[in-house]
Amino acid sequence: MTDIESRIDTSRPHTARIWNYWTGGKDNYPVDREAGDRIRELHPGIGDYAKADRLFLGRAVRHLAEREGIRQFLDIGTGLPSADNTHEVAQRVAPDARVVYVDNDPLVLAHARALLVGTPEGRTDYLDADLRDVDTILSAAAGTLDLSKPVALMLLGVVIFVEDDEESYAVVRRLMDALAPGSHLVLSHTVTHPDMPDVDAAVAFWNEHGTPRLTQRTPAAVTRYFDGLDLLDPGVVPCSAWRPETPTPPVAMYAGVGRKL
Repeated sequence: MTDIESRIDTSRPHTARIWNYWTGGKDNYPVDREAGDRIRELHPGIGDYAKADRLFLGRAVRHLAEREGIRQFLDIGTGLPSADNTHEVAQRVAPDARVVYVDNDPLVLAHARALLVGTPEGRTDYLDADLRDVDTILSAAAGTLDLSKPVALMLLGVVIFVEDDEESYAVVRRLMDALAPGSHLVLSHTVTHPDMPDVDAAVAFWNEHGTPRLTQRTPAAVTRYFDGLDLLDPGVVPCSAWRPETPTPPVAMYAGVGRKL
Protein backbone atom coordinates (compact mmCIF):
# COMPACT_ATOMS: atom_id res chain seq x y z
CA MET A 1 0.00 0.00 0.00
CA THR A 2 1.36 3.42 -0.95
CA ASP A 3 1.49 6.36 1.47
CA ILE A 4 -1.37 8.03 -0.41
CA GLU A 5 -3.54 4.90 -0.28
CA SER A 6 -2.94 4.54 3.46
CA ARG A 7 -4.39 8.04 3.97
CA ILE A 8 -7.71 7.26 2.24
CA ASP A 9 -10.47 6.74 4.82
CA THR A 10 -13.37 4.72 3.36
CA SER A 11 -15.20 4.42 6.68
CA ARG A 12 -16.68 7.93 6.55
CA PRO A 13 -18.24 9.80 3.62
CA HIS A 14 -16.02 12.45 2.07
CA THR A 15 -17.19 15.56 0.27
CA ALA A 16 -14.99 15.10 -2.83
CA ARG A 17 -16.26 11.57 -3.35
CA ILE A 18 -19.92 12.58 -2.81
CA TRP A 19 -19.43 15.43 -5.30
CA ASN A 20 -18.03 12.86 -7.71
CA TYR A 21 -21.08 10.63 -7.14
CA TRP A 22 -23.52 13.47 -7.78
CA THR A 23 -21.81 14.35 -11.07
CA GLY A 24 -21.98 10.76 -12.31
CA GLY A 25 -18.44 9.69 -11.47
CA LYS A 26 -17.28 6.30 -10.23
CA ASP A 27 -14.56 7.35 -7.78
CA ASN A 28 -16.64 6.88 -4.64
CA TYR A 29 -17.55 4.23 -2.08
CA PRO A 30 -20.85 2.85 -0.69
CA VAL A 31 -20.56 5.11 2.35
CA ASP A 32 -20.36 8.13 0.04
CA ARG A 33 -23.33 7.04 -2.04
CA GLU A 34 -25.42 6.40 1.06
CA ALA A 35 -24.64 9.85 2.45
CA GLY A 36 -25.17 11.44 -0.94
CA ASP A 37 -28.61 9.85 -1.26
CA ARG A 38 -29.57 10.93 2.26
CA ILE A 39 -28.51 14.51 1.58
CA ARG A 40 -30.49 14.45 -1.67
CA GLU A 41 -33.55 13.35 0.29
CA LEU A 42 -33.18 16.38 2.55
CA HIS A 43 -32.54 18.70 -0.38
CA PRO A 44 -33.51 17.15 -3.75
CA GLY A 45 -31.72 19.79 -5.80
CA ILE A 46 -28.31 19.33 -4.17
CA GLY A 47 -26.96 17.17 -6.99
CA ASP A 48 -27.68 20.00 -9.41
CA TYR A 49 -25.25 22.21 -7.49
CA ALA A 50 -22.32 19.98 -8.29
CA LYS A 51 -23.18 19.97 -11.98
CA ALA A 52 -23.83 23.72 -12.03
CA ASP A 53 -20.51 24.41 -10.32
CA ARG A 54 -18.67 22.29 -12.89
CA LEU A 55 -20.37 24.12 -15.76
CA PHE A 56 -19.51 27.46 -14.13
CA LEU A 57 -15.86 26.40 -14.00
CA GLY A 58 -15.91 25.72 -17.73
CA ARG A 59 -17.53 29.05 -18.60
CA ALA A 60 -15.21 31.03 -16.33
CA VAL A 61 -12.02 29.37 -17.58
CA ARG A 62 -13.08 29.78 -21.21
CA HIS A 63 -13.81 33.46 -20.63
CA LEU A 64 -10.45 34.04 -18.96
CA ALA A 65 -8.50 32.20 -21.63
CA GLU A 66 -10.41 33.61 -24.62
CA ARG A 67 -11.25 37.17 -23.52
CA GLU A 68 -8.73 38.03 -20.82
CA GLY A 69 -5.68 36.30 -22.26
CA ILE A 70 -5.00 34.32 -19.08
CA ARG A 71 -2.50 31.53 -19.60
CA GLN A 72 -1.84 30.50 -15.99
CA PHE A 73 -4.26 28.87 -13.56
CA LEU A 74 -3.81 27.99 -9.88
CA ASP A 75 -6.66 25.63 -8.99
CA ILE A 76 -6.88 25.02 -5.22
CA GLY A 77 -9.33 22.40 -3.98
CA THR A 78 -9.22 20.54 -7.24
CA GLY A 79 -11.65 17.75 -6.40
CA LEU A 80 -11.73 14.42 -8.19
CA PRO A 81 -11.06 14.60 -11.93
CA SER A 82 -14.11 14.61 -14.18
CA ALA A 83 -15.02 15.97 -17.60
CA ASP A 84 -13.69 19.41 -18.52
CA ASN A 85 -11.14 19.93 -15.78
CA THR A 86 -9.44 23.33 -15.63
CA HIS A 87 -6.44 22.35 -17.73
CA GLU A 88 -8.60 20.70 -20.39
CA VAL A 89 -10.79 23.78 -20.82
CA ALA A 90 -7.85 26.21 -20.74
CA GLN A 91 -5.59 24.22 -23.06
CA ARG A 92 -8.43 23.71 -25.52
CA VAL A 93 -8.37 27.49 -25.97
CA ALA A 94 -4.63 28.00 -25.45
CA PRO A 95 -2.49 24.84 -25.71
CA ASP A 96 0.38 26.63 -23.95
CA ALA A 97 -1.66 27.30 -20.81
CA ARG A 98 -0.12 26.22 -17.51
CA VAL A 99 -2.12 24.81 -14.61
CA VAL A 100 -1.15 23.92 -11.06
CA TYR A 101 -3.67 21.84 -9.10
CA VAL A 102 -3.63 21.88 -5.30
CA ASP A 103 -5.49 19.49 -2.99
CA ASN A 104 -4.84 17.68 0.27
CA ASP A 105 -7.26 14.78 -0.33
CA PRO A 106 -5.13 11.67 -0.99
CA LEU A 107 -7.74 10.14 -3.31
CA VAL A 108 -7.82 13.30 -5.41
CA LEU A 109 -4.04 13.31 -5.65
CA ALA A 110 -3.89 9.64 -6.61
CA HIS A 111 -6.30 10.18 -9.49
CA ALA A 112 -4.88 13.54 -10.51
CA ARG A 113 -1.43 12.13 -11.08
CA ALA A 114 -2.87 9.38 -13.26
CA LEU A 115 -5.50 11.28 -15.22
CA LEU A 116 -4.72 14.98 -15.49
CA VAL A 117 -2.28 15.00 -18.38
CA GLY A 118 -1.90 18.30 -20.23
CA THR A 119 -0.88 19.27 -23.75
CA PRO A 120 2.74 19.01 -24.89
CA GLU A 121 2.83 22.81 -25.34
CA GLY A 122 1.51 23.55 -21.86
CA ARG A 123 2.21 22.19 -18.43
CA THR A 124 0.09 20.63 -15.67
CA ASP A 125 1.45 20.06 -12.17
CA TYR A 126 0.05 18.92 -8.81
CA LEU A 127 0.67 19.89 -5.22
CA ASP A 128 -0.33 18.15 -2.01
CA ALA A 129 -1.20 21.06 0.28
CA ASP A 130 -3.99 22.60 2.32
CA LEU A 131 -5.60 25.89 1.26
CA ARG A 132 -4.27 27.48 4.46
CA ASP A 133 -0.66 26.64 3.52
CA VAL A 134 -0.35 29.83 1.49
CA ASP A 135 3.45 30.11 1.58
CA THR A 136 3.87 26.45 0.58
CA ILE A 137 1.40 26.80 -2.28
CA LEU A 138 2.93 29.96 -3.68
CA SER A 139 6.50 28.68 -3.38
CA ALA A 140 5.71 25.38 -5.13
CA ALA A 141 3.45 26.97 -7.76
CA ALA A 142 6.26 29.34 -8.73
CA GLY A 143 8.09 26.34 -10.13
CA THR A 144 5.48 26.10 -12.88
CA LEU A 145 3.79 29.50 -12.99
CA ASP A 146 5.39 32.90 -13.48
CA LEU A 147 3.81 34.83 -10.61
CA SER A 148 5.00 38.14 -12.11
CA LYS A 149 2.36 37.60 -14.82
CA PRO A 150 -1.43 37.28 -14.43
CA VAL A 151 -2.79 34.09 -12.88
CA ALA A 152 -6.36 32.88 -12.44
CA LEU A 153 -6.84 31.74 -8.84
CA MET A 154 -9.55 29.07 -8.83
CA LEU A 155 -11.27 28.52 -5.48
CA LEU A 156 -14.39 26.53 -6.30
CA GLY A 157 -16.20 25.13 -3.28
CA VAL A 158 -13.08 25.13 -1.11
CA VAL A 159 -13.22 28.15 1.24
CA ILE A 160 -16.34 26.52 2.71
CA PHE A 161 -13.89 24.29 4.60
CA VAL A 162 -12.36 27.24 6.50
CA GLU A 163 -14.78 27.71 9.37
CA ASP A 164 -13.53 31.02 10.73
CA ASP A 165 -14.73 33.92 8.56
CA GLU A 166 -11.77 36.20 9.09
CA GLU A 167 -9.28 33.40 8.49
CA SER A 168 -11.00 32.51 5.22
CA TYR A 169 -10.94 36.11 3.99
CA ALA A 170 -7.30 36.48 5.03
CA VAL A 171 -6.25 33.35 3.12
CA VAL A 172 -7.88 34.59 -0.08
CA ARG A 173 -6.36 38.06 0.34
CA ARG A 174 -2.87 36.64 0.90
CA LEU A 175 -3.12 34.55 -2.24
CA MET A 176 -4.40 37.42 -4.36
CA ASP A 177 -1.85 39.86 -2.91
CA ALA A 178 0.93 37.57 -4.18
CA LEU A 179 -0.41 37.60 -7.74
CA ALA A 180 0.30 40.15 -10.45
CA PRO A 181 -2.15 42.86 -11.59
CA GLY A 182 -4.47 41.40 -14.21
CA SER A 183 -4.87 38.21 -12.18
CA HIS A 184 -8.40 36.97 -11.51
CA LEU A 185 -10.20 35.33 -8.60
CA VAL A 186 -12.77 32.66 -9.53
CA LEU A 187 -14.68 31.58 -6.44
CA SER A 188 -17.82 29.59 -5.63
CA HIS A 189 -19.40 28.98 -2.22
CA THR A 190 -22.49 27.30 -0.80
CA VAL A 191 -24.82 29.89 0.74
CA THR A 192 -27.41 30.01 3.48
CA HIS A 193 -30.62 31.89 2.88
CA PRO A 194 -33.95 32.14 4.76
CA ASP A 195 -35.77 30.91 1.66
CA MET A 196 -33.73 27.69 1.52
CA PRO A 197 -34.07 25.86 4.85
CA ASP A 198 -33.61 22.50 3.12
CA VAL A 199 -30.06 23.52 2.19
CA ASP A 200 -29.31 24.24 5.83
CA ALA A 201 -30.74 20.85 6.82
CA ALA A 202 -28.57 19.07 4.25
CA VAL A 203 -25.42 20.86 5.48
CA ALA A 204 -26.30 20.07 9.11
CA PHE A 205 -26.62 16.37 8.20
CA TRP A 206 -23.29 16.47 6.42
CA ASN A 207 -21.50 18.15 9.32
CA GLU A 208 -22.80 15.47 11.68
CA HIS A 209 -21.83 12.49 9.55
CA GLY A 210 -19.22 13.50 6.96
CA THR A 211 -15.79 15.03 6.60
CA PRO A 212 -14.54 17.70 6.33
CA ARG A 213 -17.08 20.06 7.91
CA LEU A 214 -18.72 22.71 5.73
CA THR A 215 -19.40 26.35 6.53
CA GLN A 216 -22.22 28.19 4.78
CA ARG A 217 -22.14 31.95 4.29
CA THR A 218 -24.67 34.49 3.08
CA PRO A 219 -24.49 35.88 -0.47
CA ALA A 220 -23.23 39.17 1.00
CA ALA A 221 -20.48 37.34 2.89
CA VAL A 222 -19.43 35.53 -0.29
CA THR A 223 -19.26 38.86 -2.14
CA ARG A 224 -16.79 40.09 0.47
CA TYR A 225 -14.12 37.74 -0.92
CA PHE A 226 -13.99 40.06 -3.94
CA ASP A 227 -13.32 43.25 -1.94
CA GLY A 228 -10.74 45.36 -3.75
CA LEU A 229 -11.23 43.53 -7.06
CA ASP A 230 -13.05 44.62 -10.20
CA LEU A 231 -16.05 42.30 -10.10
CA LEU A 232 -17.02 41.11 -13.58
CA ASP A 233 -20.67 41.17 -14.64
CA PRO A 234 -23.06 39.80 -13.51
CA GLY A 235 -21.40 39.96 -10.08
CA VAL A 236 -21.78 37.32 -7.37
CA VAL A 237 -24.80 35.26 -8.37
CA PRO A 238 -25.94 31.63 -8.34
CA CYS A 239 -23.23 29.86 -10.33
CA SER A 240 -25.90 28.66 -12.75
CA ALA A 241 -26.65 32.34 -13.51
CA TRP A 242 -23.05 33.38 -14.27
CA ARG A 243 -23.17 33.92 -18.05
CA PRO A 244 -25.11 30.72 -18.81
CA GLU A 245 -25.38 29.55 -22.39
CA THR A 246 -29.03 28.67 -21.77
CA PRO A 247 -31.37 29.74 -18.94
CA THR A 248 -30.78 27.53 -15.89
CA PRO A 249 -32.64 27.38 -12.55
CA PRO A 250 -30.75 29.09 -9.69
CA VAL A 251 -28.86 27.02 -7.13
CA ALA A 252 -27.60 27.78 -3.62
CA MET A 253 -24.00 27.74 -4.83
CA TYR A 254 -22.98 31.36 -5.49
CA ALA A 255 -20.01 32.38 -7.62
CA GLY A 256 -18.18 35.29 -9.15
CA VAL A 257 -15.08 36.36 -11.05
CA GLY A 258 -13.02 39.40 -10.06
CA ARG A 259 -10.02 41.09 -11.66
CA LYS A 260 -7.06 42.46 -9.73
CA LEU A 261 -6.27 45.97 -10.96
